Amino acid sequence: MKSPLPSAGDFNQLRAFVAVAGSLNFSRAAENLGVSSSALSQMVRALEERVGVSLFNRTTRSVSLTEAGTRLFERVRPAVEELAGALGETSERRAHPAGTVRMHCFRAAADLYLTPILRGFNDAYQQIVLDVTLDDTVVDIVAEGYDVAIRLGEVIDKDLIAVKLGPDLRQIAVASPDYLARYGTPAHPRDLLAHRCIGWRWPGQKTPYKWEFMENGKWFEVAIDGPLISNMKDFGVRAAVDGVGIAFASQQLIAPHLAEGRLVALLESWSAPFPGYYLCYPAQRQMAPPLRAVIDAIRSGPRLRNGGETAATKGAAVAQGLRPRR
Repeated sequence: MKSPLPSAGDFNQLRAFVAVAGSLNFSRAAENLGVSSSALSQMVRALEERVGVSLFNRTTRSVSLTEAGTRLFERVRPAVEELAGALGETSERRAHPAGTVRMHCFRAAADLYLTPILRGFNDAYQQIVLDVTLDDTVVDIVAEGYDVAIRLGEVIDKDLIAVKLGPDLRQIAVASPDYLARYGTPAHPRDLLAHRCIGWRWPGQKTPYKWEFMENGKWFEVAIDGPLISNMKDFGVRAAVDGVGIAFASQQLIAPHLAEGRLVALLESWSAPFPGYYLCYPAQRQMAPPLRAVIDAIRSGPRLRNGGETAATKGAAVAQGLRPRR
């Protein structure tokens, strides 16, 4: 079944017809369209052959519409003008992006890469609405209707484009001096089985995350146990500061507490780096201007601009060889 939509050739013929019918002058219409008079005549003639009737009365001195041409002009002119207006509006939206961009972002990543650019982005793109979900759940961003996400490199779907935003991360076990004075200091990660550990649970998971360490180039897990489990790592770190137990968190989260002596780093020689945060989005031939504006703003944000920490890669390349750390 033939598509009812006009082809590119159909549209060009109708556009040519409307230009001539509006001015009743082939030379002037050709100039307005930026084509030669002969090309314009060929398009009008092709349209007349298609509809099977003459649309213009032509003499060497004048051009006028036939009855059929008049009826067609009345019907077609509004549609052609509407299409031209729609194309112009699309070009304008590209020059001045407007619309909504839906983002899924890990909580800690938002503080590092999103919050610092919000004021400048809002000032520059006042017609763009950034709809952000802050959540550590690993969701299918395409199926859930998100345009872009910021998440750890090892949980990026292979068919996404991924842009590295920062350095690799490390998780370190920490405890307060008070806790260590009361319960002692573990000498090996397996010693944690005898300690009071503060658990963390991935969103959507029923069991706590098993702490991961590296020994002789191989990762191994420790299924810790203790008096407290939470879905918020910063909550667990605050509990560790209060002496509740040993927590396991990223260097960035615990650094202020280490510097002030509120926490002590443990088992560091077993804590190896893993892929940090990436900006990821589906591959697309023509990216919507609002999404392009968001991506460019994050990639040129102050943390990346000052540290030079950007590198674009395919999601498949990012994901290959990475341990599932869930």
